Amino acid sequence: MQSMRARWAFAIKTGSWPKLFVPTALGQCLGAAHLGRIDIAPALAGIAFTLMPTLAIVLLNDWGDRAVDRKKRVLFPHSGSKKTIHDGILPAARVLWVGLAAAAGTLLAAYTLEHWLGRPSLTGIAVLGLALFWAYTFPPIKLNYRGGGELLEAIGVGFVLPWFHAYVQGGLGAESILWLPRAWAVLPGFVLLSFSSAVASGLSDEVSDKKGGKRTFVTALGNPQARRLCELSAAVGIAAWIFAGICSERAPLAACAVAGCVSALHLIKVVRESPSAITGAFPHHKTYKTHLHRAIWRGGTWLAALVLAYNLL
Repeated sequence: MQSMRARWAFAIKTGSWPKLFVPTALGQCLGAAHLGRIDIAPALAGIAFTLMPTLAIVLLNDWGDRAVDRKKRVLFPHSGSKKTIHDGILPAARVLWVGLAAAAGTLLAAYTLEHWLGRPSLTGIAVLGLALFWAYTFPPIKLNYRGGGELLEAIGVGFVLPWFHAYVQGGLGAESILWLPRAWAVLPGFVLLSFSSAVASGLSDEVSDKKGGKRTFVTALGNPQARRLCELSAAVGIAAWIFAGICSERAPLAACAVAGCVSALHLIKVVRESPSAITGAFPHHKTYKTHLHRAIWRGGTWLAALVLAYNLL
């Protein structure tokens, strides 16, 4: 029997944390590039802040998807990844309450940062981020069940989160919170890459999502077309980075080119794995998503580091 520590380690899915911590690093580096220096306190506080919404999203999403997860376990009793609630890792009530506590901690942390660092509107941005997540998973909107969840995830992960952290680090003031020239240059590409990841996340759940009445890009388009959409979105996102480097003085061409090449090398592996990632091929889905995540996370990390280095050095 697993210890309670091991159960919680499984439930919080640390392997998926780069999905939020890479945009955190990207936003922090964009803010530091604007500022012309790194402020350690906002950097450490921002990283600590990201832990709260990460826990809230992981746990509350598991709780919100418990009905569809139950159907998947019935359909595929010995296939696919384990589910926190339906495989008996943790009871549903405990997952819910800890998730809600993490959501409350998100707002408290944002309020504290707003007043400690002198960043007006941070709490409002945190409320916006949680509202996007609520609309993604829960009634009455529940876009993740109505065909808009992937778009919402792309906006939240690809834009709102790095925008938040660029502001935490850069400290631009309430009157210019939307004026983040370096962010506007590179975040469109990151939104497209995040959208690619969001669509790919539904590949392993295609059959159970259909049975559970959940509408996603995968259930609407079918497995082959959804994979094509993932790959096209990622490719256009990489091209957007290169385009930003060519056209915008705020996005160094060398940084965008290196990041784009890193992502492209992993995207090639995604395309090679694609023919095997058919409906029900769970091990191939995992490999496909692993290469795609590396394209996004490693490319995003290189972009963050090089933009920062260019502007500081």
